[in-house]
Amino acid sequence: MAATLPDLETVNLRRGASNGAELRIELDRPERMNAWDKQLGLDLLAAVELAAADPSVRCVTITGAGRAFSSGADLRAGFDPTPEGRPDVGTALRERYHPIITGIRRMPKPALAAVNGPAVGIGCSLALACDVVLAKESAYLLLAFVNIGLVPDGGSSVFVPARVGAGRAAQMAMLGERIPAARAQEWGLVDRVAADDGFGAAVDALAEQLATGPTRSYAASKELLNARVYAGLDEQLEREASLQEQMAASADFVEGVAAFLEKRSASFTGD
Repeated sequence: MAATLPDLETVNLRRGASNGAELRIELDRPERMNAWDKQLGLDLLAAVELAAADPSVRCVTITGAGRAFSSGADLRAGFDPTPEGRPDVGTALRERYHPIITGIRRMPKPALAAVNGPAVGIGCSLALACDVVLAKESAYLLLAFVNIGLVPDGGSSVFVPARVGAGRAAQMAMLGERIPAARAQEWGLVDRVAADDGFGAAVDALAEQLATGPTRSYAASKELLNARVYAGLDEQLEREASLQEQMAASADFVEGVAAFLEKRSASFTGD
């Protein structure tokens, strides 16, 4: 019997395909384009843990409410302060973000990212942590970290090069440019693209296929890919967190955030 779903503050949960064999996880901060504040991180972690542990769930779909999949970390409310007054990105990554990413990779069932709009920063990492990525035609992916003086995190330094190679991963990490859905599919960054007006039906059909397929086979395939393609994920996540802590203490990060909030171009000094 399917477990009763909890009410979460910033994440919606509902049963979907094949008599509830799909669990639909919807990020629900549409007024902030589903940016990750502390509560969303806690709620999403609870949702991923529930999905992984519930044997009645045979497929997990992750999507966003409103017009975005996720715009990334909420720079206004995403982090507690360090004693020096800087955002404590290390604690957020290690205690909330990393368990979400590894939970998706290691749950013994397929995870589908239904990218209904922009997937930016940690939102991009979240999408690419999933096994299959379906994007709306008008969506785009973006490693925006460099635009505020940070480095890729949430496992994107693993997932992006695994999908598109080192050269394109370097472009995404260092140029901070949007990758529209069509180009993302051409590169292999996303697996399928659906027209905006047919996106909901495409998500439902793919979720149904995964929810009614050979779940143990899917789990074994994930185990193989984790061992070969994503080997060393834990070590790379820690490396990302350590470097991100250094970046968050830099003058360029302070300038990048100020420029973002003031809607102006940043003036980086390299400090």
